Amino acid sequence: MSDLEDAVEEFLDEADTVYGEYEQGYMNADVALDRLETHIDDLRAEHE
Repeated sequence: MSDLEDAVEEFLDEADTVYGEYEQGYMNADVALDRLETHIDDLRAEHE
């Protein structure tokens, strides 16, 4: 796999984790959005 494919796979895994923890009540919406934003920024940086 390429570095970008690895980054996409990691992003999707992390996004699933965030959604799961949010749905289970382990974090509030602000924290979930902040974590997703961080993962999006990481993915964007890998793409560039």
